[in-house]
Amino acid sequence: MSTDATTPPSTAYRTLFVTSLVGFMVALEITVIALARDEIAQAFPGASAATLSWVITAYNIGVASVLLPAGWMADRFGRRRIFLWGLGIFAAGSLLAGLALSAELLIAARVVQSLGGALQFPAGLALLLTAFPIERRQMAIGVWGGMGGLAAALGPSVGGLLVDALGWRSVFLISVPVAVLALLLGPTWLAESRGDGVARRVDLVGVPLASIGVGAFVLAIVQVSDWGWNTPGTIVATATGVVLVGSFIARSRRHPAPLFDLGLFRLRSYLVGNLGAVVFATGFFSWLIVLPEFLQRAWGWSVLKSGFAMAPGPMVSSMLAPVAGRLADRFGTRPLLVTGGLFGVTATLLHLAWTGTEPDYVMGMLIPGLAVGLCAACGFAPLVGAAMRDVPPPRYAMAGAGRTTIFQLSIALGVAAAIGIVGRPTSPDEFLSGMRWVWVLSLALFAAQALLFATAYPRRD
Repeated sequence: MSTDATTPPSTAYRTLFVTSLVGFMVALEITVIALARDEIAQAFPGASAATLSWVITAYNIGVASVLLPAGWMADRFGRRRIFLWGLGIFAAGSLLAGLALSAELLIAARVVQSLGGALQFPAGLALLLTAFPIERRQMAIGVWGGMGGLAAALGPSVGGLLVDALGWRSVFLISVPVAVLALLLGPTWLAESRGDGVARRVDLVGVPLASIGVGAFVLAIVQVSDWGWNTPGTIVATATGVVLVGSFIARSRRHPAPLFDLGLFRLRSYLVGNLGAVVFATGFFSWLIVLPEFLQRAWGWSVLKSGFAMAPGPMVSSMLAPVAGRLADRFGTRPLLVTGGLFGVTATLLHLAWTGTEPDYVMGMLIPGLAVGLCAACGFAPLVGAAMRDVPPPRYAMAGAGRTTIFQLSIALGVAAAIGIVGRPTSPDEFLSGMRWVWVLSLALFAAQALLFATAYPRRD
């Protein structure tokens, strides 16, 4: 059911507060953990580098694998209920991770975290969409997305401070009190909603087909830099993903109660919005994942200095995201996403022109970084609004889960592409050469984003 016309304003803004708080917490956790990798390796000297890589990989695979079932569960059993269950599971996983006594237990705790993160995301988005009337929805999405940008801005510096002052365990434990606060507020501040007409029983065969298939794809993408393109592991994982996801799509087309309604892709806004998410996420995260290492290894900066150096761009994004949401409410998401793609092109051109092996913060980092922040402000939240614009309310969580699954796969693809392009450079000049090719890739993808939304996204009626 939709509560667009009946949700009191106070409930709507309380929903925005709780979902944004949780979004900030989850995004911060993802951002700061990258800065704790060396400390974690020192804490578990007996664990191999391959084993420790699963601290991040297990979370990425777990989230991507569970999103589609999570979307159906939220529409079927109640968005508030699934959101709070996901939040509780995420908090339990964070506590277990912070107390883990071995690398294996830490990886297991990260799997628990991933299940909670996957459950809360589509449910939280559906709660937000149903709480606000359509004329205020993009503003709400902008605030919600802006909190993720703020987490990205604060993540490197907060992570560095936490690791320096309290050790790597604090990176996980910091999520627990935030989650507890949201759990206390959620039962009274969030209005329950469900999707009308959602099948009481889902295609049980489709659940493992989708979950294992998507997980296999993510595994192949994130491990290709270690395994190589033509190794048995990459080939088997990719083939498994192709077969299982292909079977899931074929089964979903004919099953009366599919896990994911493929008819959503007949909505042109949903189709183009998701294609836009692919090019944006691949381009944005390919640039983002390797830049901190470039600053540390080529420019010789510390982890903390690198984190603060990268903060202005995400900070601009977080501050402007609500403004972008209000503009989207007035003019639609299409012009914003065209503009965001052009800002991305500008940022990569500035890096190509000004960023070299000698440290130059203003020209080589700050100015391109501010352009990236404008790109993100016109990208992350507007992409959600673009894809969800014409989705019927009973399918909010399902559609959000599908969109986020595609986005997660695109992030993994961008990360794998960047790591594969940069490789293992042995000198600043070699690192810069790899970075320049990453920027060229990002430039092409941002240009594709601008062109896609300028020509293919449907205008408002």
